[in-house]
Amino acid sequence: MVVAASSGNLVEWFDYYIYAAFSSYFASQFFPKGNQTSQFLDSAAVFLVGFLARPVGGYVFGRLADRMGRKRAMVISVSLACLGSLIFACLPSYGHGSYSVGGLAPVLMMLTRLLQGFAVGGEYGTAATYMTEIAPRERRGLFSSFQYVTLIGGQLLASLVATILQLFLSEQQLTDWGWRIPFLIGAMAAVVSFFLRRGLAETTTKADRSQAVSGTFRGVLAYPRSFWVVLGLTCAGSLIFYAFTTYSKTYMINTTGISKQSATTVTTICLAIFMCIQPLFGMLSDRIGRRTSLMAFYLLMAIVTIPAYELMKNTRSIFGLICILTVVFCVMSLYTSVAGVAKAEMFPPAVRAMGVGFTYAIGNSLFGGSAEYVALWFKKIGHQGLFGWYVVVLSVVGLVAAYYMWDNRKRNYLDHHHDDVRELIGSGRRR
Repeated sequence: MVVAASSGNLVEWFDYYIYAAFSSYFASQFFPKGNQTSQFLDSAAVFLVGFLARPVGGYVFGRLADRMGRKRAMVISVSLACLGSLIFACLPSYGHGSYSVGGLAPVLMMLTRLLQGFAVGGEYGTAATYMTEIAPRERRGLFSSFQYVTLIGGQLLASLVATILQLFLSEQQLTDWGWRIPFLIGAMAAVVSFFLRRGLAETTTKADRSQAVSGTFRGVLAYPRSFWVVLGLTCAGSLIFYAFTTYSKTYMINTTGISKQSATTVTTICLAIFMCIQPLFGMLSDRIGRRTSLMAFYLLMAIVTIPAYELMKNTRSIFGLICILTVVFCVMSLYTSVAGVAKAEMFPPAVRAMGVGFTYAIGNSLFGGSAEYVALWFKKIGHQGLFGWYVVVLSVVGLVAAYYMWDNRKRNYLDHHHDDVRELIGSGRRR
């Protein structure tokens, strides 16, 4: 069940990251010929548009999951991801020729990215909710950790596909048609996830789904402490995640001064380590509690962020950069391994998917999606070091949010739901 539930997460994040990996090839296919930097900025703007669609997806799928069931929401989410990838692979270009539509091309691209952003926005909350609901009480941290295993796995898989295609296709072939291949791969992987998810058992009862407040924002706001805590955790956590997983590669190229190939090597190795250690930190949280893990994460990030960027700035050794990023990723694992379960434990089942998904999508869109843009803006105005302080300030915000959490070992909304879920899963298997 863990594999089936998390498979869609891998697929949807693979789709999202291949856009970034191949944008340098297809940018000229969708935007007018001319300045290359302008083309890259246009494609980056469309990437950001996808982030802005996430809160809508978080709201719609959160409502669907709370009112119609987690399984149905996850099946629809991965179906839309499949459709988005397939459409993107078949998009006509801007230029001349029989398969071009001129100025309509970037519009179609933006609409497709909105669809993909909508699907990803609905994936996180629903999958996080489902995986924590099926987990045994004493292993929720371990089960939750697989959400970021698949999220990082999607990023690594996108990098691997890009590397393989670059080995076998010329730059011109990748620009003309090769960039479409990974989107087709994403669509086929989504089909596999669709069939895996169809066999999942439901984890909500009819009584949970039929409440007047089920899947409503009004129902979420009935738990104001939970809402603000989850929002604070997400705003800080998302910024930190993208600051070191996505922006670090740009930082090494643009500031440290190493080659693109070396930067790719460093980030790929570190992300592989990051993915593998998630279950270890998930199990740690089952012993020390989610609140302790998260407070340690935000406190340590407030301490290590600026030194980490300074060390990266002055390190040319690939091994040295790997060591620096690995230390940061170990600290980050205190958050990523438990992000889903910590948030799910803050809401009752009738509004859990909405409370986790919509709140996550807001924080992720505002601070995660804008992380690299803000970092580059600080560099452009000659104050690159301020980005580190920006991360530190948000780390303090996250620390305050974690302080106001309950200790999950003493109080959480999942324990009240646990026995009902066990019975539902058992009856689902018997059917």
